[in-house]
Amino acid sequence: MAEYITQPHDNGSVMISEDVISKIVLHALTDIEGYAGVTTKPGMDIIEIIGRKGWGKSIKVIFGEKNQLAVECNVLIYYGHSVMTVANAVQEAAMNALISMTGLEKVSVHVNVCGIVRQ
Repeated sequence: MAEYITQPHDNGSVMISEDVISKIVLHALTDIEGYAGVTTKPGMDIIEIIGRKGWGKSIKVIFGEKNQLAVECNVLIYYGHSVMTVANAVQEAAMNALISMTGLEKVSVHVNVCGIVRQ
């Protein structure tokens, strides 16, 4: 079941789903030099069987209290690029996109570098 973050407004409210949050992040990462893509964590198929949904997703969205949002990205980086530079760029791009597109102010982005790939 999808979760939503709700922002009240004068005429009602706006609900943003976790799928939309994930898509915002994915689009924000496309132009980062050295970024190769997202991946699921190893063992994802076994984890889903025992019932820990979301544990290994490539983009995990966590809604907190008072419109707080945390996102965890499992990324792949191209060989030859600085892991820290690319990870920092991923974090910054995702955070900036989420803040500008959702209007949320309390956003955190955690980056897990799960692998290195050749171009």
